[in-house]
Amino acid sequence: MSSSTPASASPEPRHRALGRLARSRLALVGLAIVGLTAFFGLVAPLVVTADPVAMDFTALLKGPSRAHPLGTDQFGRDVLARLVWGARLSVSIGALSVTLALIVGVPIGALSGYAGGALDNVLMRCMDALMAFPALLLALGLVAIMGPGSTSTTLAIGIVYTPGVARLTRGVVLAERPEEYVQAARALGQRDRWVLVRHIMPNCVSALLVQASVNFANAMVIEAGLSFLGIGTPPPTPSWGLMLNEARAFMTSARHVAIAPGVAISLAVLGWNLLGDGLRDALDPRLTD
Repeated sequence: MSSSTPASASPEPRHRALGRLARSRLALVGLAIVGLTAFFGLVAPLVVTADPVAMDFTALLKGPSRAHPLGTDQFGRDVLARLVWGARLSVSIGALSVTLALIVGVPIGALSGYAGGALDNVLMRCMDALMAFPALLLALGLVAIMGPGSTSTTLAIGIVYTPGVARLTRGVVLAERPEEYVQAARALGQRDRWVLVRHIMPNCVSALLVQASVNFANAMVIEAGLSFLGIGTPPPTPSWGLMLNEARAFMTSARHVAIAPGVAISLAVLGWNLLGDGLRDALDPRLTD
């Protein structure tokens, strides 16, 4: 006696999503760039042994050589070492700020969308007030209030992207709340908190993953912008934005000092955007294989 196995006849949604992601060349390129950036950021001391803040006044603004593959800056510091250690800073601030935005924004959006009414209006008007400011301008103002440093930069960027996460979560919750499975769960006597967490929130994961990847890229740009303006990570801590700021005076005489961090920022942002586009296409339930 044979039995049919419909569950095995078609792959699970997550398997189909992984398959679509694996077939997207641009998404794989983005994943490779992101992975390389994360690798350098996590194992910086093992990749480059040179001290990123050690000065050598006998080797100022030297071009690429065997001893210094990307040359040295105006203080004789190894550009490659500073670039790799700057990747650690960018990855850390990006990851922490995006995590902060998710931790704060998801509960606000979920509560706002599910409760509705006056609470929804109050919470969303607060989010709208934050979204009224351009991201870099708001981050600049927050860092100016809290003082320069990696911690204040992380908090500022996390606050900047909290409203977007909250609004996205609210939109998904509003779309799912009238669905039959939600009404059935409530009819069975399940508590609203359980219905929200167990039944509705899993449907937010795909959208939040895509949003997080885009926010990560934007967070790296904002961190570099704040450091470039001199109110982000203070010297001599390696930062891609700070490296660009210091290289402005040597754009004609020592281009390598500015090219390295500029290319690093561009590639990192490109990688996260490509990965975000790939995740969006892979996780879209309307797509079929």
